[in-house]
Amino acid sequence: MESKEELLKELSIIEKWEKDQSGLWFWERIGRLPFKLLDKITPQFIHNKIGLLLEEIGAYIQTGGKYLINEKSLFNMVQKETNQPIEKVSDIKDLPLKTMDKISHELSGRRKNFATLQGASTGIGGIFTLAIDIPAILAISLKTLQEIAILHGYDPNDKNERIFMIKCLQFSSADVVGKRAILNELANFYQRDNKSDEMMSQLQGWREVVYTYRDNFGWKKLFQMVPVAGMIFGAFTNRSMISDLSEAGMMLYRKRKILERLEKTQVPY
Repeated sequence: MESKEELLKELSIIEKWEKDQSGLWFWERIGRLPFKLLDKITPQFIHNKIGLLLEEIGAYIQTGGKYLINEKSLFNMVQKETNQPIEKVSDIKDLPLKTMDKISHELSGRRKNFATLQGASTGIGGIFTLAIDIPAILAISLKTLQEIAILHGYDPNDKNERIFMIKCLQFSSADVVGKRAILNELANFYQRDNKSDEMMSQLQGWREVVYTYRDNFGWKKLFQMVPVAGMIFGAFTNRSMISDLSEAGMMLYRKRKILERLEKTQVPY
C-alpha cells in the first residue's frame, strides 16, 4: 500500500489533469459550428442508428446485457503480472497503483489498436458501412471502461459501477462546461455513503448522456461517410475516441482508488 505522501502526490496529478480539461472550450465551440449545419444533411438512417445508442446504454445500465466482458482472461493477466492468485475482482482492489496503471495502459493500447482497425475496415464503404461502426465503437468503449474498472478493483456487475462508467463515457465526449458538471457529480459519487441514491437521481438524465455522446460522435464520424477516404478518417477518429476515453477512465478510477485509500488512513485530504 502506498504511503499518505505518495497518495497525495498522485491525487495532485489527477487534479491538475482535471483543470487542464478546461483549456479548449472556445476552440471546441467554434469548431462545432459548421457541423451543426452538416448534421442537417446527414442521412436519416444514420441518425436512427446513432439514436439506438439510447436504448443500448439504457439496457447496459440496467443489466450489462451483451456488453459485459469475460473477466477470467483479465484475472489471468493480472495474476501473471503480480504472481498472486486472482479469482475475483476483490482480489485486485489492494494492488499497488503502479500495477493497476501499468496493466490499464497495456490493455487500453490493445483496445486503441483494435478500434483503429475497426474504423479503417468500416470506413472503406463510406456511409454504407458507417452503420456497422457505430454499435462496434460503443461496444469497444464500454469494454474498455470495464477493464479499467476491474483493474482498479471495481465490479462491472454492480449497477452503480455501470452508472459510473456511463459518466466516464459522457465525460470523454463532453465540452468543457459538461466536463465541469460531470466532475461535480462524481464528487458526490466519491462520498460512498450516499452514492447509490444520488447517482441515480443525477442520471434522471441518462438520456442526456446519449444526446451529448451522439452529437459529438456524429461530427467525428462525418468524414467517414466518404467511400475509401473514410478508411483514414475512420481509423483516426476511432483511435482518438478510445484514447480519450481510456485516459478519462484511468484518471477517474485512479482518483476513486486514491481517495478510498486516503480515507483508510483516516487523515484529511
